[in-house]
Order: sequence, then structure tokens, then C-alpha cells
Amino acid sequence: MNIKISHKDGMKFEAKTSKSSFIIDCPTISPIEYFLAGIICCTATDIIMVPKKQGIEVTDLEVDGDVVRAEAMPQKFESLHLTYSFNSPSEDDLVARWVMASIETYCSTLNTIRGVTKITYSITHNSKLIRDKSEIISGESTTDFGTLDGCCPS
Repeated sequence: MNIKISHKDGMKFEAKTSKSSFIIDCPTISPIEYFLAGIICCTATDIIMVPKKQGIEVTDLEVDGDVVRAEAMPQKFESLHLTYSFNSPSEDDLVARWVMASIETYCSTLNTIRGVTKITYSITHNSKLIRDKSEIISGESTTDFGTLDGCCPS
């Protein structure tokens, strides 16, 4: 993977990938906000792709990320809480496994900060809270649903 950043004007930068390009307009949206958005989007795509591979449709998906950053520079992420909310025809235990598969196995961006950032999550499935502030324990994953064709290929 390669991304090239070019200064355009003022605090605007263009990011070019092998597939596309986009403008980063600081301080309207800061690079750290793009970073967090990338983490959240990565796990969100997993929550669509894992069930899809099983022939199940997820609807009304929203993933919210709340970060606490260190006060001292470089202001690293100290903690991240992810709140997943979506609907599906599946049982709550299977839904929780989808989220764990994303967090532990599939989401490369999330796993980049895992081990240095305390990560917790909550899941609301079909309007029912099924996990609340569960903590991710560092370590290797055992939740694997096979290869996914999401937007974060390995």
C-alpha cells in the first residue's frame, strides 16, 4: 500500500492512493479525525461483510467512536469506546461474534492501535443493548469467519 500526500493550498492536502484521491482540509477535519474515521469505517465494513458472507443482511448500521487522548504531546489515543447499533434477523450471540471477529481478526486499522490503546465496545442489536462497555483483552484472536471482500483487504 502506498499513499502520496501533496500540499495544495493553505492547509489543504491531496491524498492519492492507487485507486482514488481525496482532499484533507485541515483544520476542518484533522488528520487524527481521518485516522479515527478510518478505524471506525474499517470495523463497520466488517459488520456488513461478515453477516453477508453468511447470507444475512445487516440494516441501520451505525458505529460511533469516542476517543480519550493523552494531554501531553503527541496526544496518543489512551482509550477508544466503539458503540455498534444495527438490526438483523440473527441471534444476539452470533451478532456479538461478528463484532468480536471485526475487533480481533479483520479490522487492520483497529488492530494497529490494539495493545497500546484501551478498547471497549457496546452493542445495540434490534434496539436491545446486548453488550455494554465490554473490554478488549490484548492477545490473538480465535474468531475467524474466513476471507472477506471488504474495503480493507489484507
